[in-house]
Amino acid sequence: NLWSLIFQGCFVFKPSAKKKKTLSLGEFLTNVFTACKVLQDELNRNILDSLLDFTRKCSSTRQHSDWASQMRASEIPTAALVLGVNVPDHDMTFQSLSDLLQQSVTPYVASVQAKECGGKGLRGSLMGTVVTVDDEEEEEAEQTSAQHHKSVHCSLSTLCDWYNTKTKKSNTGTPGKKRSSPVRDGPQQPPVVIIFKDLEAFNPRVLQDFILICSRYIERLPLMFIFGIATSPSTIQHLLPHSVSSLLCIELFQSLSCTQHLATVIDKLILTKQFPFKLNGKVMQVLISIFLYHDFSVRKFIKGIQLALLEHFHSQPLSVLCCKKKEALLNVMQLDHLDLERIRHLLSFKRYVEKQEPREQVDLLTDDTHLKEVCQKLIKDLHKYHKNYYPILRCLHTLTSSLPRYPLGKQIRELHLICLEKNVWESEDYQSAMKLLKMLAKDELIALLQRCAEILQPTLLEMNESRRAKKLSPFEVLRNEALEFIDSLVKSHLSPPESQVLNEVCYYTSSATVRRHLNATPRTSIQAALNSPFYYLQNDRLKTEDGTVSNAAPDICIVYKLHLECGRLITFTTEMLFLSLFSSARFIRAVSELEFLGFIKSTKQKTDHVARLTWGGC
Repeated sequence: NLWSLIFQGCFVFKPSAKKKKTLSLGEFLTNVFTACKVLQDELNRNILDSLLDFTRKCSSTRQHSDWASQMRASEIPTAALVLGVNVPDHDMTFQSLSDLLQQSVTPYVASVQAKECGGKGLRGSLMGTVVTVDDEEEEEAEQTSAQHHKSVHCSLSTLCDWYNTKTKKSNTGTPGKKRSSPVRDGPQQPPVVIIFKDLEAFNPRVLQDFILICSRYIERLPLMFIFGIATSPSTIQHLLPHSVSSLLCIELFQSLSCTQHLATVIDKLILTKQFPFKLNGKVMQVLISIFLYHDFSVRKFIKGIQLALLEHFHSQPLSVLCCKKKEALLNVMQLDHLDLERIRHLLSFKRYVEKQEPREQVDLLTDDTHLKEVCQKLIKDLHKYHKNYYPILRCLHTLTSSLPRYPLGKQIRELHLICLEKNVWESEDYQSAMKLLKMLAKDELIALLQRCAEILQPTLLEMNESRRAKKLSPFEVLRNEALEFIDSLVKSHLSPPESQVLNEVCYYTSSATVRRHLNATPRTSIQAALNSPFYYLQNDRLKTEDGTVSNAAPDICIVYKLHLECGRLITFTTEMLFLSLFSSARFIRAVSELEFLGFIKSTKQKTDHVARLTWGGC
């Protein structure tokens, strides 16, 4: 299967023998990927559960009470789901919501996007979605499904008739046949839920007309809307006038912001000793930059971690030691001479050898058995470093994250990046933070120290006997002692990971690889397509030699080639060369397309059409 192929690709450096080692690494990778999947499911768990409760409540109210007394007959229950601007993650959220609704509330769920409702209209898109989903469950409909879809008339009246037929059939049942619907024990008249994935993109007029029509059928059809909103709830007011929005009974559901989701992911997957695999500062910075300045996609951030994980295990043979401590210690004893030579060539190990006595240096470089024993000790030290690093990091963040101007950052990821790159206690920002902490009021400092105590455990806060035996001092002295203790912990446990021997077995460092895979440069691809259209179109008529462009190529490719050959400006001469082959209108359109892509720009010179945009002038 796929996993076995991945594992074989990652661990080809150790063929056949010692299957136990590969199995344990495979289990480790599987556990990491499973944790990523579980985390993604949990990010929106609370808001999804709230939406499920909302749909159940509305459905129950309609069936077990006087519906008209609860709301006007034309009022449609509507959930306004504000998801934020992390648009790439919205599809995953709506898919989870749709699955949960179908599993526990209603089989009648339709998800529509603005781009799907342009040609045949919103009602047609809705009818196609709902009817297709349900009819697939009916075996007897297989022969007539094609005819049914051709003849169906896209109207709410048709949808009402279809719904009544389906609910009656579900309630009466079919003799000798069992239904496999996951909501067979649910309400007898389950709601028809319509999810508008991208509310802002819908044509306001189309949306208004659809709501007005639906409101006339609310007594016959238990409709329910879910609005997916990327910006703010005020979008509803901008799209719908009061005469339309008053037909909706709207309840607001606010998702956590994408930066809050990012903080959760970093906390669960990175700032933990549970997973020995780590990212160095440059790789972390690349992933965070892509998130903050490109797409706000938590899903893509997690994919970046997974990519780094596979790249690390594929490119670093010593990643066989990147696993739980017990397994790593066993794997050390199974290393062969080639693996031990790889350890001897690690930069961190070379620094370690240089600090040893001459006799010890010789043993480390020549005696494989002795090296294995030392490596076991170093692996223990590396795991101990991670065990202490994260609690102290959280403690320091707790103390400094609320200080004026945030000298060590407001988010823990900022402090983590600082600690990955250098000794944090040597920075001016750290010294400034310590001075500000000494100026805190008694109540503020005690509250922060209590939070630190919860993080560090009592085992780490035990003072030595001499300190505990001292006579109580004024508050200023106790405050200084507490901060000095925190300072000593920081200096002991927050040194950069590069200072740890064998850090290479756990830390992935190729930021360029991650950037290349996750943040491809579209301009390079566009230039390649313009220079060689055959590479992408694979049309034999476009094949040329010596770097020329075929006359059959798209106009934009020809104009781009002429533009490159005619110097900095597209002039009258360039136009004449093109017009000798094609029409003026096609030339103007091709030039406009190049300008739209950002390769050229208009100039104020009357004799020139456009100027080339160079890399320095962009």
